[in-house]
Amino acid sequence: MTVPTQKNSFDTPRDHGGGLDAAMAQWGGARANWLDLSTGINPVAYPLPPIPMSAWMELPDRAAQAALIAAARKYWNVPEAAAVLAAPGASALIARIPALATSGTVDIPAPTYNEHAAAFRAQGWQIGTTAPDARVLVHPNNPTGRRWSTADLTAPLTIIDESFCDICPRDSLIAEAAKPGRIVLKSFGKFWGLAGMRLGFAIGDPALIARLNDLSGPWAVSGPALVTGTAALQDTGWAEATRTRLSEDASRLDTLLTEAGAQLAGGTPLFRLYDVDDAVAWQNKLARAHVWSRIFPYSRTFLRLGLPAPDRWAQLEDAL
Repeated sequence: MTVPTQKNSFDTPRDHGGGLDAAMAQWGGARANWLDLSTGINPVAYPLPPIPMSAWMELPDRAAQAALIAAARKYWNVPEAAAVLAAPGASALIARIPALATSGTVDIPAPTYNEHAAAFRAQGWQIGTTAPDARVLVHPNNPTGRRWSTADLTAPLTIIDESFCDICPRDSLIAEAAKPGRIVLKSFGKFWGLAGMRLGFAIGDPALIARLNDLSGPWAVSGPALVTGTAALQDTGWAEATRTRLSEDASRLDTLLTEAGAQLAGGTPLFRLYDVDDAVAWQNKLARAHVWSRIFPYSRTFLRLGLPAPDRWAQLEDAL
């Protein structure tokens, strides 16, 4: 008997940055020779603290989890009445949040990070703008960099994705986190440059956070992530110096791209969005020099670039 094959959602991954394997297959070159600017990850990662073997060998204990939560509360100035949950990346939280309410209509202003819409659709929600039961605001938005305000928090369930907000902490809407129906998401991988560690946070309405915790299971965050996250969130000097460097590098990138004929269209200090005449042609030109960029299926003119590491600017300059 022949068993029919079924095409699963994981056979057609959603559009994201990265994908160096495919770029290498088309344009050649070793991974080490490629300059990957397709993501918004800080190219200068937080230096890993000493990690004891016990963090690798033992199940994470409550003291380590409590230390991470305490560091997060202080770093983000979390309202006392709001709850904080650590998770293995913000994406894991995004996938679970739609299950917190009965499916209805969710407003997700586009263009934006596409995992939110995918997660809500998977739980039976409809995407729409008329009297929405939920709203997702990426703040600042990816890829446009748009900021939102308290006046935009209008739905009974409102998710504020602040994955890129650590570069502009004064814009944070964390003060709204304790209100009913509010969840603020934080990503550790982008600003601290350790995306592979998989660490993220949900901060908000205690009733919603408690349900998210129930959906997450025990020991959701690894021991090494607990140690590293706690150290990084307590290192405010590194964070301040990093914001200064990222802002300076973003200005340098803007100068390079505008001199090459692009126009600044938005972004944050972790990534810049440009308008170009033909995004595919620009991506191909850069790829021939082993510089990988991000383009979008919904725009023929949008080109997004992250920041080069301090010793890799020459490669981008030559590619342009």
